Amino acid sequence: MTDALSFAWLHDAVTWLLTPALFALLAACAIAVIEAGLAVGERFGGLARLQAAGDLLRVQTVARHRLERADLLARIPPMLGLMATIIPLGPGLAALGKGDPAQLASAVTVAFDATVLGLVAGIGGLVIGKLRRRWYEELLEAME
Repeated sequence: MTDALSFAWLHDAVTWLLTPALFALLAACAIAVIEAGLAVGERFGGLARLQAAGDLLRVQTVARHRLERADLLARIPPMLGLMATIIPLGPGLAALGKGDPAQLASAVTVAFDATVLGLVAGIGGLVIGKLRRRWYEELLEAME
């Protein structure tokens, strides 16, 4: 058995990951929009209610939870975007080697779209995380 045939199962398994990765990227973009809305609500009312309650431990718990969510949003979608960028390029380059540039063009389009989705969600998570971190630090300083 040649090396190319012995690893055909690996190519099939990796190719199968493209669809879930693209769905996860779409979900991440939706989550970024939802998180942005939650952050606006936090800034214009939620933080004041937390401060008014006066429970420092509760504020720390809420802050940690919300910051972890934003940090995950900032890190995971760019990785998924890279994964969904690389997966279609293998078959696309193989098609080019067989004289089918149209399949390569389709693969490159999917790859670039996946990259953009990953970056959009990641940027959203990064901005939300930075803003929340500052807001909660200010809130905790004011409460201490």
